[in-house]
Amino acid sequence: MSRIQYKTRALIASKMKLNESEVTPEKNLFNDLGADSLDFVELSMLLEREFNVKFTEKDTANVKTVSDLYELIEKYTSKQ
Repeated sequence: MSRIQYKTRALIASKMKLNESEVTPEKNLFNDLGADSLDFVELSMLLEREFNVKFTEKDTANVKTVSDLYELIEKYTSKQ
């Protein structure tokens, strides 16, 4: 597991009050993990701070799964 995946998984679990083992790449943030739109905005802000990136609205609109978040963060951190 990469550093991005490890930190992202830990932040999702903490924010959503889940066990880290429940946060797997294929899980849907909304349907499986119970996030609502406010949770997602707050999670996005936590991830932006953690990885020192700024997501666009267009990019976050396409995020559905934990794996989508990994890919988005990797996209932004590879530009640094």
